[in-house]
Amino acid sequence: MTFLRFLFAMFLSFLPGLVGVVVTPISTGGNLWYNTLNVSSLTPAGWVFSVVWIVLYSLIGLALFMVIQQKQFDGKYEKKNAYVLFAINLVLNALWSFSFFGAQAPEAALVILTALIITVLFMARAFFKISRTAFWLIVPYILWLMFAFYLNGMIIYLN
Repeated sequence: MTFLRFLFAMFLSFLPGLVGVVVTPISTGGNLWYNTLNVSSLTPAGWVFSVVWIVLYSLIGLALFMVIQQKQFDGKYEKKNAYVLFAINLVLNALWSFSFFGAQAPEAALVILTALIITVLFMARAFFKISRTAFWLIVPYILWLMFAFYLNGMIIYLN
């Protein structure tokens, strides 16, 4: 049962990445629209994004698993709140990929990213109440989202 919960948490955490793969055109030249954009000099190489997201989705899934497994915690409201915030995070994360790459609307994506950052901050706080380790596993995600906010904002500014 524990292993199934782990697989479930991992599956959920990778869902936005699957949406991103579906809405991002893949070809030998990569996303043609994205490749025409002026980007920040701090923009990493394309392969870095794939590696970072695999690590982040794994950490997020592990954090969710820790929240699910926490049996010594009596606060059912807090757990429900953590799950709701996690679900909102999944939707906003996937919506950002669709808005930015699928709809090619970086302005809308930045608004979604702002809501995502706020949601993840609340989610991290909710996780902290249940498992401090789960909270710390979310911190790299928060930092990456802030960096993504900068990159997204620079694309708007430079184009």
